[in-house]
Amino acid sequence: MCHQTVSLVARHLESNGIPTVVIGSARDIVEECGVARFLFSDFPLGNPCGKPYDVAMQGETIGFALDLLESATMPRTTVQTPYVWDDEAPWKDRYARVDAEIAAKLKAAGDARRERQRAAKEQGRARTS
Repeated sequence: MCHQTVSLVARHLESNGIPTVVIGSARDIVEECGVARFLFSDFPLGNPCGKPYDVAMQGETIGFALDLLESATMPRTTVQTPYVWDDEAPWKDRYARVDAEIAAKLKAAGDARRERQRAAKEQGRARTS
């Protein structure tokens, strides 16, 4: 889900007396929106509650969010989870990296898609003639 949309909805709910906590991975966006309480996970997008299939981590993350809801004493409070995505190297160093091998695969896939589109277009022209 879009961090900005969630943050703006949280602001609207807060202005109507409903307390919120946003759990997310895009710190710059959420903090710019000025939410009341933000639990930041320094994880790749799509994983704000923890690693896939790590039920214990996900449960603890929800617990941190509930603790933040209860303990925040001032607006625009940000707390970071203590978890690290990968101990060997920061995930940001590898995230969306495209090396020569991956670039070649992506180019081949794009070429194949364009060829299918060209063939389908030609087939459509043949039917209408």
